[in-house]
Order: sequence, then structure tokens, then C-alpha cells
Amino acid sequence: MTTADRYVEFATREAHGVSPTYERLAHAVARDDELLALLDGLPAAKRQPQLLFGVVRWLGGPVDDPAAFRAHTVAHWVAVRAAMLTRAVQTNEAGRCAALLPVLAALPQPLALLEVGASAGLCLYPDRYAYRYGDHLLGPGEPVLDCALAGTDPPTVRPEVVWRAGLDLNPLDVTDPADVAWLDALIWPEHAHRRTRLRSAAAVAAADPPELVRGDLVDDLPALAARAPAGATLVVLHTSVLYQVPPPRRTAFVELVRALPGHWVAAEAADMLGRGGLPAPPDGALYNVLSLDGTPLAWIRSHGQAAHWFDRPARP
Repeated sequence: MTTADRYVEFATREAHGVSPTYERLAHAVARDDELLALLDGLPAAKRQPQLLFGVVRWLGGPVDDPAAFRAHTVAHWVAVRAAMLTRAVQTNEAGRCAALLPVLAALPQPLALLEVGASAGLCLYPDRYAYRYGDHLLGPGEPVLDCALAGTDPPTVRPEVVWRAGLDLNPLDVTDPADVAWLDALIWPEHAHRRTRLRSAAAVAAADPPELVRGDLVDDLPALAARAPAGATLVVLHTSVLYQVPPPRRTAFVELVRALPGHWVAAEAADMLGRGGLPAPPDGALYNVLSLDGTPLAWIRSHGQAAHWFDRPARP
């Protein structure tokens, strides 16, 4: 896939109907030979639309108007390039917990949560957030995470979490204003509700910061998993992480996580785990597959805003 193709796909499958600003911007970049040439000078993993747009916003550049964005990005390319090489797309969307909750609440309690690609660890607090599934409200406080749930009943209890830890190549510190500013820059321009949610979730995490370990998802996972307390169900979870992992390491990770005790909860694009035999998605939007121990269970939107459970478990 060319860089132009990646930006068109982002515009049509991810941003369409979700962020008009980024939809326009991605189509404009896809038609701009000069910007494409600059992007092609970066490693392939660093050419993502989310990274480019997030860095420009983080550095104070405009994203509302494609012409102003182009002029600013070209004029400040040295700084933009440097930031794209050092930063990564680490969207830490607490809203994903709403889509994960039906699985987490049904596992043997209490849980020891270990998140791979944890970013700042905001998805390690499913027991601390409130949830709204249509008219069904679960739990007190803020943030309230909304999810349109279809094909299964909403959970009636939140999980009991007695241990939580995260693994990331570059963990972010929820108590560091610069890291929280980067998380804010990764939120799409129109999504004021997600900014509010980020602040609320960051406050929850900052009150009891998670244990985050800098490390590799293959080399360092066994040692961290071994620290989970006895008597708790180990749950290794990850959301929208594996697309940044080279295929050989992805395969090694899957083999490793299947061999660990406990359970494995994943929310990834269907092609990241070689999923076949899946029912058609509900519509043309971009969906990830929610799975438990390798068995696909549902289509979920990338920010956790909707989950469509299959009539029957699809084959792994």
C-alpha cells in the first residue's frame, strides 16, 4: 500500500462520518506529491495519518484548513519530522473499556490485568469507570463511557481488579502534563467529549497510578505476567496495538500469550490476527474484532462507542 493509499483509506474508513476535519485533511495529503515525498522519507511505521496530524496539532499547527496545514507542515518539516520520529500513536482511549466490559465482567473474579501497549494505562481501570449502554447505567462517578451494545445483554457488574500493570515500549506518565498533552493531541479535532473523557480518566489513573513497565511485548511479557498475584485471574489485554508490530513479532506474541495461564482479551483489526469466517460488519465503518482466548466474539468500533456481538462465536 502506498502512502497515498494509506491516507485515502484512513479518510474513507476511519475518518468518514467521525471527523470531517481529518477526512478532508487525509484526502488533501493523498493528492499532494510534495507532502507524500516528505512522508516517504520516514520509516513506513512513521507515516500514519494519526501521527502526522497529532504531531502538527501538538506543535501548535493548524488542521482546520488543508491549505494552512500544508503550508505550516512544509515550512516546519524539520520539527514535524523530528517529532514524528520520536513520538508514536499511543491513543489511550478509556472508552474502549465499555466494549471490553462484557468479557471482563464474565471472567472468574478477581482479575489481574496486564495491558500490552498500555500507553498511559487508562484502559487498566475498567472497575473505576461508569458505563452507559442505552438506558442501562452501571457504576457511579466520571467518566461515563457510552457504548451502543447489540447482540448481548449489558453487564450488570463491574469487574474486581486486584492488580494492574502495563507494558509499553514508551510508557506515558499520566501525572506528566507533557505526556497528557500528547494524548490530547491524538484526539481528533471535533471530539470534545473525548477530551473531557481523557481528563476524567487521567484523574482516575493519577489518583492511583498504574505500574507501567518499559519493555517489549515478547521479550518482557513473561516476567511481568509472573508478578500477577496468586488467586487472581490473569488477563492479558490489548487494543489496536498489533498493527504497529512487525508480523514475525506478532506471531511470536500470539504463541507466547496463548501459553500463559489465565485469559487473553484482544481488540484488533481482523487481519492482524488472521481472522477468518467472520460475519459481515454492520456497515462500512472501520471495526476491530473483540476476541477471548483467540475466539472472535464481536465487531467493535475503535473508540469503544459500539459493539455488535456475533450470533455465535466465529471460528478462530
